[in-house]
Amino acid sequence: MYAITIPEPGGPEALVWAEVPDPVVGEGEVLVDVVSSAVNRADVLQRQGFYNPPPGASPYPGLECAGRVSAVGPRVSGWSVGDEVCALLAGGGYAEKVAVPMGQLLPVPEGVDLVTAAALPEVTATVWSNVFMVAHLRPGETLLVHGGSSGIGTMAIQLAKAVGARVAVTAGGPEKLARCAELGADILIDYREQDFVQELRRATDGAGADVILDIVGAKYLDRNVKALAVNGRLAIIGLQGGVKGELNLNALLRKRAAITATSLRGRPLDEKAAIVAAVREHVWPLIAGGVVRPIVDRSLPMPDAAEAHRVLESSAHIGKVLLRSPAA
Repeated sequence: MYAITIPEPGGPEALVWAEVPDPVVGEGEVLVDVVSSAVNRADVLQRQGFYNPPPGASPYPGLECAGRVSAVGPRVSGWSVGDEVCALLAGGGYAEKVAVPMGQLLPVPEGVDLVTAAALPEVTATVWSNVFMVAHLRPGETLLVHGGSSGIGTMAIQLAKAVGARVAVTAGGPEKLARCAELGADILIDYREQDFVQELRRATDGAGADVILDIVGAKYLDRNVKALAVNGRLAIIGLQGGVKGELNLNALLRKRAAITATSLRGRPLDEKAAIVAAVREHVWPLIAGGVVRPIVDRSLPMPDAAEAHRVLESSAHIGKVLLRSPAA
């Protein structure tokens, strides 16, 4: 098969479409012929040499895909050759074939085409696990989403609105904020021009956010704590703004607040399977019913992954950037 390889870490040009050995299907796994994959920030970090795949995972980038089951390994149940699926991966999505643990497979939701389905596994699993399974967002509460126009952000807005929460977002510029508003965001904050702590307090009569979903990390740590409501929960899922920050524990104590930090890629298989099962139970019906939809900025041929990375790094996109397999 062919896959996007990284012979040496570097810029987007480090991504090379090359012939590589086919994956071997192990016990409890299925082989998927990839139709499409999606680009995530973790792929950029892997390309730069900062985020290696976990032991035993595919060396190729790509944390999600959509395609068709072409082989089934021993001790697999519930899946058959020919099934159209999308999948959460530890790696290997930028390839023509990938082996996937059966617990990380999802059927393509009703009303979503096979190429577009690759935009769903990572964002739905990330948002549902962090905002709902960990931070327990409830109807009537306020969620603040940093990077509201990103793939994660566009999904978080829709899922929070679907359960009856109020949504605040930060994004860069009026165009991105307008798209967030179209998806249901109630409070729009341009992080380039406005202080999100002040704007959030103004919009919530001083209460703040009950849950904050943060992709920035250290740069926002102090301000995120200030923006939290009493009994608020800060869920950190990214480090775009650095890894080390100063935390005012007294402020955290006074608010009886909590901070969690999670990632999906390195979790044990049983934890990933539990998250995927929860997504299938709670999110898939919302997609099938048209309440929630994948937001795709553009789709590029998989051999042009370098250009897709340039788009992601420029932050010019809204929603997900997809990669189509040449065989699609």
